[in-house]
Amino acid sequence: MRVGVVGAGGRMGAEVCRAVAATDDLELVAAVDPGVAGRTLAEVAGLDGAPGELTVAADRAVLTEAGVDVAVEFTGPGAVGENLVWLLEHGIHAVVGATGIAEQDLARARALATDGAANALVAPNFAIGAVLLMGFAAQAARHLPHVEVVELHHDRKVDAPSGTALRTAELIAGARDTAPEAPAGDDDHPGARGATHAGVRVHSVRLPGLVAHQEVIFGGQGQTLTIRHDSLDRTSFMPGVLLACREVAGLDGLVIGLEHLL
Repeated sequence: MRVGVVGAGGRMGAEVCRAVAATDDLELVAAVDPGVAGRTLAEVAGLDGAPGELTVAADRAVLTEAGVDVAVEFTGPGAVGENLVWLLEHGIHAVVGATGIAEQDLARARALATDGAANALVAPNFAIGAVLLMGFAAQAARHLPHVEVVELHHDRKVDAPSGTALRTAELIAGARDTAPEAPAGDDDHPGARGATHAGVRVHSVRLPGLVAHQEVIFGGQGQTLTIRHDSLDRTSFMPGVLLACREVAGLDGLVIGLEHLL
């Protein structure tokens, strides 16, 4: 399978390039990133051999020119929606890790994936442990409906709350029968109680030294339950990315969440 990486100059994109190049069944044939266009993958991602000789392009057209079967998209909220729609319009399967897709772009992508020749997998998190955390949280929410989410990321992450935290809140909301009443007390300092998404409080921490971390804290009579996942290195996301590259062609349209492939 011929793979292209969109956002190859970013930390996640470069990690994806290294992971794909290290496999036996996937071939890295194209890379796109206007920010590092003209540089080679040897410079951008530290790759040796043939993949390292690839020049990063500024234009997505290189993906069709290289005959890419599946493109991995790790850019940001400002570009991901447009890139996803473009990939599906050009018959390229999409594996999307960037968050912040606008609803109108997601709707267009869903229609294209339903009627067209290419599928898409959009995953808020590709770490297997994080996917398990979300599933465990949904299970626990049926029995302990009082819950808050705390997500912690590095200080260069551009969106808050994280896509993983938003997805976790949505799964919790779908699992519990009723949303409990909000805790007593006034929010004298707006933002001190975090944001509310799908009826769940979500708190975001941004500090240097962190990578990607999340804990879900449940409270009940005389007890608490905390479920936590820590990505200590960006390599933690790569098994999920590679799984998605191998399986996306067999999906039916646009699918959200890596859990559908586990």
